[in-house]
Amino acid sequence: MVLAAAPVTDAAYDMALALLDRVPLIDGHNDLPYVVRLDRTAKGDLSAYDLGKVHPETDTDIPRMQAGKLAGQFFAAYVPPNHPKPAGFALAQIALMRRIWERHADVFRPGLSADDVEAARKEGRIALFMTIENGSALDNELDALDAYWDLGVRLMTLCHNDTHDWCDSATDAPRHNGLAAFGKEVIGRMNRLGMIVDLAHVSPKVMHDVLDVSTAPVVWSHSNAFSLCDHPRNVPDDVLDRVAGNDGLVMATFVPDFISQASRDWHRPAKDQYGKTPDGLDYKKAEAEIVRTAGPRPKATLAEYCDHVEYLAKRIGNDHVGIGSDFFGGLNPEGLEDASTFPRVIAELIRRGWSDENLAKLAGGNMLRVMRSVASAAAR
Repeated sequence: MVLAAAPVTDAAYDMALALLDRVPLIDGHNDLPYVVRLDRTAKGDLSAYDLGKVHPETDTDIPRMQAGKLAGQFFAAYVPPNHPKPAGFALAQIALMRRIWERHADVFRPGLSADDVEAARKEGRIALFMTIENGSALDNELDALDAYWDLGVRLMTLCHNDTHDWCDSATDAPRHNGLAAFGKEVIGRMNRLGMIVDLAHVSPKVMHDVLDVSTAPVVWSHSNAFSLCDHPRNVPDDVLDRVAGNDGLVMATFVPDFISQASRDWHRPAKDQYGKTPDGLDYKKAEAEIVRTAGPRPKATLAEYCDHVEYLAKRIGNDHVGIGSDFFGGLNPEGLEDASTFPRVIAELIRRGWSDENLAKLAGGNMLRVMRSVASAAAR
């Protein structure tokens, strides 16, 4: 993967950079820990990977995070669906993230609360928050949540691309008609701990079930609007219409097939009915066949991404929209190629007439509010 092309350096871009010097920018989801784990050379060894240098083969490293003016970053301990030892894998990824804190203490401040974002900005650092992506990491043990909390985990995505023992996935066959009874216990414990409930990846029925029982705001850390792109990972309007009532947050994501209907449609021959790659499929061969029959893959763009942001803002209000890149070392939209490109989102919305107040909410203000509200609900 090549580095991002030079941005359009007009007055709006200069204004975006100036705004991000004044207000915090928070990215709700990044899979860098998994990228480091999968790297053929590093295999999870941070000294071998060297986050301090630019990695043109992927999208996230310290130089580009700093260029992107991040104040807060949520890194995921992603657990692959159906992993035979999900808790052990999650713990290994948490250990990797804690090593990032330690090895790069001059760059990252441990993120444990909203206050750490403001503190990190004053120190010229980035608040690094740890999350778990896939509730299978609990191994069906409710008390595991307390242990993860004590290790510093502050958000959990309930499932990933497969349905598991207590939660139906958006991209798999349902088994529980939404959230199983144990899943509702999980929500209750997360609420009491102050851990943010993340509904990215869950089925619409689970979204409704969680909104019915959660006593704290919830987030979608990396999802877009289903009405603009009908990928099942995106949020349908009937769910969006409940977000403001929960005081929750949808963090629009950069994944091309969640942004562009053309990209989504182009990919359909290589996906199953649930929108994911079938087990055992030779993906490169399948894509080559699509290219042969349908031509090159359509590109998602920064402009289309901002269409999702604007749709969400109009549907649910400017208080309930954020940014969740989901950088994972794969193909990214044109104009949003890597972690240096966040200011381009702000610049494009400035060109569309967004106020500084609403841009500040989008960039990080809304996530800070949700973090504080979740903490307050736990204290009650």
